[in-house]
Order: sequence, then C-alpha cells, then structure tokens
Amino acid sequence: MLLAHRIRIDANAAQRDYFARAAGTARRVWNWALAEWHRQVALGQKPNALALKKQFNAIKYLDPAWLDADGNPWLRTIHRDAHAQPFANLARAWSRYFEQRRAGKKAYLPRFKRKGRCTDSFYLANDKFRLEGNTAVLPKVGRVALCEALRWPGKILGASVSREAGHWFLSVQVEVPEQAAKRYRSGDGITGVDLGISTAATLASGEKIASPRPLKATLRRLRIRSRRLSRKLESAKAAADIAGRVPKGTRLPVSKNRTKGAQALARVRRDFTHKLTTRLCRENQAVAIEDLNVKGMLANARLSRAIADVGFYEIRRQLCYKAQRYGTSIVLADRWYPSSRLCSACGIRNGELVLGERTWTCASCDAHHDRDVNAAMNLQRLATGALAARPALPEASQAVTPGTAAGTVPAAGGKVTPVRHEHGQQDCSGQEEDGEQFCARLR
Repeated sequence: MLLAHRIRIDANAAQRDYFARAAGTARRVWNWALAEWHRQVALGQKPNALALKKQFNAIKYLDPAWLDADGNPWLRTIHRDAHAQPFANLARAWSRYFEQRRAGKKAYLPRFKRKGRCTDSFYLANDKFRLEGNTAVLPKVGRVALCEALRWPGKILGASVSREAGHWFLSVQVEVPEQAAKRYRSGDGITGVDLGISTAATLASGEKIASPRPLKATLRRLRIRSRRLSRKLESAKAAADIAGRVPKGTRLPVSKNRTKGAQALARVRRDFTHKLTTRLCRENQAVAIEDLNVKGMLANARLSRAIADVGFYEIRRQLCYKAQRYGTSIVLADRWYPSSRLCSACGIRNGELVLGERTWTCASCDAHHDRDVNAAMNLQRLATGALAARPALPEASQAVTPGTAAGTVPAAGGKVTPVRHEHGQQDCSGQEEDGEQFCARLR
C-alpha cells in the first residue's frame, strides 16, 4: 500500500530561501514547457515531454533567459530534480486530459502556474535524500530538522517539499507492507453520515458533530482577517496606481504584512476534518455517505461559503483512503437517493418535504423525525444492506494517502457501491433487497 507521511520541516532562514527558489524553479520550468508545447502544436508538430526535456537541457545553462545578472547559469544552484520533474508532471497532465476526452468526460487543459496562486513545491527522487531519525539530508541544503521521524517502514519511493501557510513540509511516499499499513478499529459499528452546514455531520445514532465554522468567535476572527487582507490588497493597488480591477498580467508588490495576513487566513482550522474521518473509520466497519453534487451546491450564492468551509468533498476524500487502512467499507449513496424524505421507521416517502423543514412527522406511522438524523438512519440501512451482500459486491480498490510525490498516484481511491434511486412509496430503500437477490442468484 502506498502511503505518504507529511512531516513539518524546522527550517532556518537559508533553508527556507532555498526551498522558495527551488519551488519557483519548478514553477518556471513547468510554464516554459507548457508554453513550448503550445507553440509546437500551433506549428503542426507533435510535442512530447521527453523531447521538451532534452530541448531544455540544451539551453538551460546557455540561454540568457536562464542566466543571472552576472551571466552565470543560476540553475546550477538548484538541484536538478526540481527542474526535471515538471516534464514528467506535464506528460501525466496531458495524458489525463486526452484520456478524459476519449472517455467522454469533461476535460481541462493543463494550465500555467502563477506565483502566489499555486502550491509551492518541488520533487526529490528517492536516491537523492536520506532520513536519519528526526533529520533529513537533502541535496543542496544538507541536514534539516524534522518535527518527527518517519512513521512507516518500507521502501521510500520519493518525496516532495511543499509550503503551506508559511511552513515547509516534507512529504515522503512509502510503499508500506499491508500488515504494517493496516490499523485496528476500536469498534465494529455501522453508521450513516449526513453532511450539512448547521452541523458538519449527523450520525445515525443521533449525534451531531458541529463544524468549527458556525462558532461566532471563529467567524468574527475570519472576517477580521479577511478585512485586513483586503485592506493590504487595496494599499498595494494604490501603490501601483491601479484603480478598480487589476489588469491581467499585472503583479502587485507583495508586502510582508500582506503575506502574513494570507498565511494567518490559511491557518484557520485544519485538523477538524482529519479527526472526524479518522473517528468514523476507526469506530465502524461500514459507513454510508451521500454522493453530493458539491459543484452544483456551490452555485448557491447564499450557501457557497458555508459549504466550501465545511469541506464536503474533503470529508469524502479522506474517508475513502482511510477506510482502506482500517478495513472499513464505504457505501456511496446515489445523489438522487431521497435520504431525508424517506421515513426511517416505515419507509414511506414524504414528497412534500422542503429544504426549510428541519423536522417532520410521518403521515403513515406518526413518527417524528429530525431531518438530518432521519437521513443518517436511512444511510445506515444502506450500509447494513451493502455489508450483508459484501461477498457479491465489488471490493474497494486500493487507496492512498494524499500528498505523495509529484502526483504519481490518485489523490483518493476506493471503489464504492452505488445506490440506485427508488421512485414512489416503498417499505424500504431497495438496497437491502437488491443485495439479497444478487447473492441468491450467485448461489
């Protein structure tokens, strides 16, 4: 199983300066390769990443665009992995684009990277660095202090150094033996999870887990920091004599205070999602969640900030890869499955239920429901039915921890069992019977 351990680097000023220059080199080489790719396509040629890499190697120490003010090749001060890996990344980006086009899916062209708008990172091959307890020996930098040692045994495949909110991290990709990667669960429950805004997650047990977002103090601090950052941006525009929108291609001077403001904004809450998803996988053998149309939900101007702040997709992504380590089954309900409208007691569907109704009473059995708890209980039934039919259903594919080097593996894995939409009134969701009938046909 491929896992990545992301370790914070306790870097000094000189090391931080090198990391920033190496990340800038990787970004600039990517932009050069992408521009050259487009230029060759416009000329009717068929570019490929390997040929572009050879073309770049021929000019990187000679072309004036890649020389410093004294005429020296500044790329010699940066380890070659930082300006070699972007070509492999570009090849994967174009391959993914063409595969999605052939599959009839919506595909996006590789884009240029802009300073301050992309993640600062660069790649290190596994034979170019070594780990020694709480330290790492990196090329061109030497020994750097790590906040912790590598957690997992196994073969190191590579690493990447990246910056987040003013701190640098070393993400080490490791091929971990199955027995070492597996984690033991503390329970074997089955639960459904209804994601929401007022409460980040509602469990089938009735427990409601609040997101840090609704807390007034957090929101107030978030607004204050946003205003501070906005004022710093307006000051930068005034210093550049710009009124209104910033013209495309114009780079504003970045002040230290503006940088610190952006970093403070990025530090607002990080561990809530990890704690929630780890708990769900640790305590349950099966978890059912809905396949939410997050992109469509973000189109609602009134709810978009709250939805993005809770992080519905991030919760799902983390559940998918953590489930592999804990041996937990993830059941993904179809986005049209009426989890809130079905009575969890008798199965009758309430077609009159609107979004503003947070509680409702079943006209058939007089059961009174909290909307979110009822949805979680219906999802729990799906997980129970899917688990009963587990031998006949497709097993989840191997997932990996995000943050692996240079995006060599998907950010999240896990093949899940979809739930078809059942129309009209019914005594149950339909998943339980489908599983039993499917098992019976295989006997």
